[in-house]
Amino acid sequence: MKIALDAMGGDFAPDCTVLGAKLASQEISDDIKIVLIGKEDLLKAKLKEYDVTSPSIEIFHADEVIEMGEHPTKALSQKPTASIPVGYGLLKSGAVNAFCSAGNTGAMHVGAMFTIKAIEGIIRPGIAGFVPKESGGFGVIMDVGANADCKPDVLYQFGEIGSLYAKHVLEIDDPKVGLMNLGEEEQKGTLLTQAAYQLFKLSKKFNFIGNIEGRDLFNEKADVIVCDGFTGNVILKMAETFYDLLEKRNIKNEFFDSFNYEAIGGSPILGINGNVVIGHGVSSAEAIKNMTLLAIKMAETNIHLKIKDHLGD
Repeated sequence: MKIALDAMGGDFAPDCTVLGAKLASQEISDDIKIVLIGKEDLLKAKLKEYDVTSPSIEIFHADEVIEMGEHPTKALSQKPTASIPVGYGLLKSGAVNAFCSAGNTGAMHVGAMFTIKAIEGIIRPGIAGFVPKESGGFGVIMDVGANADCKPDVLYQFGEIGSLYAKHVLEIDDPKVGLMNLGEEEQKGTLLTQAAYQLFKLSKKFNFIGNIEGRDLFNEKADVIVCDGFTGNVILKMAETFYDLLEKRNIKNEFFDSFNYEAIGGSPILGINGNVVIGHGVSSAEAIKNMTLLAIKMAETNIHLKIKDHLGD
């Protein structure tokens, strides 16, 4: 198995990506390789600087870099030899089993749509986030930013995709799917959530438990939380702030430590023909490590193929 890592992506690349790859290489089996994509001479120098000698780490040269502030579509067309399009090329050809980057989020999302494309039957691919649970582990929240505006059938499909991810990657038996709303009653909410509820309650494809409220994020009521990307992004960023607030006050708590973005490392794009994880632009070496390990878990479970098979049923 090979996992491609955009070594040039992120505010602290390539230093943190190289160090993150080093940390990840210490936790993986010998049959897994991490492929660093970027400027070969620079990466070789960084590997030497940080005394990285693991045989699990390889380099694949890419001439250019898509910077964080660049327009995604223009950058992808004007820089075909940059690390992000090169990574997607490797994924499309089957040379690697997953691709992850802490680089330009827009370029990662557009690159997925243009290169490996959405799975047939997927209305809109989405980005999944993770919610710590009081009893331990994580739940899935989807979407967290790819689709600010959604239609009811898109939310319904997020329920399907999120349930499959929770089952196969997070190893949750019969995941409970909840629709984020401003009340538990069926008639509550916006026109979108009211219409989506009608689709959800008729479904036999996943375990729908009804509407949930913001107070249910961290309890065991739902393993999969479905919402539009605008709502999901607000929720995700607010949750991350809890950790920052406690850290500033020097308050240590095991549960709230899991709110640190480094704990998971990245967010998968689900509904595309491949395993892709997007990391924070400010990713540290620890975050890069965990993003890489998450990509490995996705590749091991072949979650994209399970989604494809599910839609073909």
